[in-house]
Order: sequence, then C-alpha cells, then structure tokens
Amino acid sequence: MLILEGHGLTKNFGGLTAVHKVDFEIQEGEIFGLIGPNGAGKTTLLNLINGIFPITQGEMFFLGQRLNGLKPHQITRLGIGRAFQIVRAFEGMTVKENVLVGSLFGTKKRKDIGTGMKETEKILDFVGLGPKKDYMIPEITIADRKRLELARALVMDPKLLLLDEVMAGLNTREVEDLMEMIFKVNRQGVTILVIEHVMKAVMGISHRIMVLHYGRKIALGSPKEIAENEEVIKCYLGERFVRKEAERKGHSRAK
Repeated sequence: MLILEGHGLTKNFGGLTAVHKVDFEIQEGEIFGLIGPNGAGKTTLLNLINGIFPITQGEMFFLGQRLNGLKPHQITRLGIGRAFQIVRAFEGMTVKENVLVGSLFGTKKRKDIGTGMKETEKILDFVGLGPKKDYMIPEITIADRKRLELARALVMDPKLLLLDEVMAGLNTREVEDLMEMIFKVNRQGVTILVIEHVMKAVMGISHRIMVLHYGRKIALGSPKEIAENEEVIKCYLGERFVRKEAERKGHSRAK
C-alpha cells in the first residue's frame, strides 16, 4: 500500500528551481533513502512534504489525502513526523519536558498531563534516554540530542517519519547505534524517509533509494542498483566509494 506519493513536484524560489518535476512513491513499512550532493534539493523536498514550503507545481498525497495547501501542524496531525538535522531543543527545559511538549501539542489526540507523561517516559526508554530524562539540555551529548530529536518525533505517533541527516556529527559507534534504532522504529510499523550523507548508513538501512541532483531525480532503486549506477557515481558517490563497497562485500563473502 502506498503511504506517500509525489507527482511532478516542483518548488521555485523566484528564478531558482530547487525541485523540478520529481515523481516518487513510498510503500507503507519501507525505509526509503534520499541522497544527493549538497544543494540537490533533498531538504527542500522534505519541506514540501511537511508543509514548511508551499508546492509550486505538482501534487502530494499521504494515504490518499492531498497535502497541497495544508499547514505543517495539519500535516503533522495526519501522521507525518520529522526529526531535523539541527536539534533545536528548549534549552531551559529537561529532556523529559522537551518530549512532553510534543506529546501534548503535536498530535490530534487530546491528552492530560498524566497521559502525556506516561507516553513521554515510554518513548524516552525506547530511545535510550530514560536515565537522562531529568537532565537539562546543555548537560547531554550531541548523540543524546539526536536521540531527543527522534523521541520528540516518535511521541507524536507518526505513520511516516522524516529523518533529515540525523547521523551528522556522530562517530562510527554512534552511527551504528542510531542505525539499529531506526531499524527498531521501522519494526514498530513506522515508514521512514531518511536523508543521509553517511553512505554506510543509508546503504545499510534503506530498502530503496532515490537520488536527486540539481533538483531532479536521476535514479531510483535498491542500494545495489544505486551503487552501480554510472550517473550516480559520476554525480555523487564517486569511484572511491564503489571500490570500498566492492572490497567490503568481498571481505564479507570471504568470511
């Protein structure tokens, strides 16, 4: 079943076209990767999906409902959550209070504080922040802030989760931990659209990947198909990445 579909999506900023006639479909339960060079239009596309930018041309549908013209809060309450690359937490509040805000105001369900608190603590335990729920934001690490951003999106009970470079700035171990967390979220029945420059991560978690270049879709396929696509290699991945992937797979087969 299709959960999200875009038809001829275009976004113009004056004379600049950031996204140009992009078509795509995401299946329910899928982890869908979105990659491309800086300035390719990836984050702009996410901003079209959750209503931050109005669509210049084309149509977007979520579970069959047209999203064109809806405000971000309306789209969120339909079941689309988002974790941003730059975590903008409420610095004067605790980890728990930051997530509680999303629980109380980010969903269409009316809740009291007690119910919101129970949901918040459940989500914090799920993402591994339970022991730090009473920490103030300046007291937690970058990796913890990434988990906080994920928790704030998850507490809104999304059907579709948009992840915008949530692994940026993390070390290898932290990236691997977050990859496993994304798998856990997906196994809970949440469809995921992920933008990521960490190729090990996006190739390792995605069922399919779409590649944008100068706002245009240049490829769509499995991680293997994308890694072998000549246009993608030329525009983005580069020969070095392809050689490393081939060596890694060769080592894996040897084991």
